[in-house]
Amino acid sequence: MLPDSLAQSPRVYTGARFDVHRVELTGSDGQMHARDLVVHPGSVLIIPVLDGDHLVLIRSYRFSADETLWELPAGTIEPAGEEPLRCATREIIEETGYEAKKMTHLLTFFACPGISTEQMHMFLAEDLTQVGQDLDASEQIEPKIVRHDEAMRMVRDGEIRDGKTLAGLLYYDRIRNK
Repeated sequence: MLPDSLAQSPRVYTGARFDVHRVELTGSDGQMHARDLVVHPGSVLIIPVLDGDHLVLIRSYRFSADETLWELPAGTIEPAGEEPLRCATREIIEETGYEAKKMTHLLTFFACPGISTEQMHMFLAEDLTQVGQDLDASEQIEPKIVRHDEAMRMVRDGEIRDGKTLAGLLYYDRIRNK
């Protein structure tokens, strides 16, 4: 969503999931500076917990990195006003093949506030039942059950390099026994 203060900025690109607007900002030098802003409907990040010791991570091919990355499941909120909880409920099934009977909102944060309006809603998914993946045609995702301590080792050793996944795992590690 475009902030009210930037509502008059021209759209320079319209995409399937986000738009780009050209905004004019007054710098500390008093001059106007053009910046491009990704206007994004928001997203969800899900921490699927099978039990106290096991999480479901995914291996997802990311064309922008030309790599298959370890990630937590996540997805873009439908621009037509989809609620974050509905998106999280949909995405966990699509990407992991598990359905969560309990979904708890943990926090909302800006994914990349230097260039985007995207706010990411983090959910804890518990009481999981395997129902089978429902991938989009373009997705290449493989779910993997990983012990919590192994996921933390992967964070420490740099095997997990996706920023949202790092944030989610470190946050969950901090709160899980409290």
